[in-house]
Amino acid sequence: MTSENQEHGAARRPVEDEVDVVAEETQQPTKGGKKEKKGSFWKELPVLVVVALVLALIIKTFVVQAFYIPSESMENTLLTNDRVLVNKLVYHTRDIERGDVVVFSGVDSWDGEFQLEEPSNPVAAFFRWVGTAFGIVPGEKDYIKRVIGVGGDHVKCCDSKGRITVNGTAIDEEGYLYPGNVPSDKFFDITVPPGRLWVMGDHRSVSLDSRSHTGDAGGGSIPEGQVIGRAFVIVWPFNRAASIDIPDTFAQPALQALGESVPLVAGFGLAVPLVLVRRRRRGRRR
Repeated sequence: MTSENQEHGAARRPVEDEVDVVAEETQQPTKGGKKEKKGSFWKELPVLVVVALVLALIIKTFVVQAFYIPSESMENTLLTNDRVLVNKLVYHTRDIERGDVVVFSGVDSWDGEFQLEEPSNPVAAFFRWVGTAFGIVPGEKDYIKRVIGVGGDHVKCCDSKGRITVNGTAIDEEGYLYPGNVPSDKFFDITVPPGRLWVMGDHRSVSLDSRSHTGDAGGGSIPEGQVIGRAFVIVWPFNRAASIDIPDTFAQPALQALGESVPLVAGFGLAVPLVLVRRRRRGRRR
């Protein structure tokens, strides 16, 4: 019996010891694991921040970008200090349309409607660049205006009722024009060159738009290639959040009479002589 008890006791004691050892081993790594997790989080945080910034820059470069509204030129559609989102992909799927509110670059072209002081040092310049990229501060050479005429359009001010006409059709601007403003206090009569746009601010009395650049190349119009994208929604302040839609007046079929029918008319113009020449050749062969 004694030998059996000793044998059993000898067998049990290592089991108890093993349990104690396992318990101690499982407790110690748990405490250390928490410290390691905390340490790894702070080590990974800078990487996460950099990745987030890179992804944000990719999105703002190719897809959507936020822009800061610095002036009164688009009131009351857009107010000073509003932030809007600009769709950069939309014009890869459709043409720029009359009534679109577009952001475009005025580099080496238009003078700014407002002036920014140059950064005093490289650090300040970097933070301005970041702020401009994310719509926190304005870009001095970025403009936002409404497209009134596209390439081929005949845009004129004004008819007998003081309205702007596009291809001989008056547009009703009461829905977005700044209260008390007339459509234009300057006379103009221009046929927009192909590949260019006639743009105007909704607050006509203060907007330095196409009317102020009639002496420039293109007669005040801007190149389509300078357009960054279409402003489609106000995102800040929250109480002004709203979509930016094309006014119904630009849906008038008569507006398409000239600008978009030119290629079709030209096609018919070239096709008719070709058909006549072909008929004459057939007649000679017979």
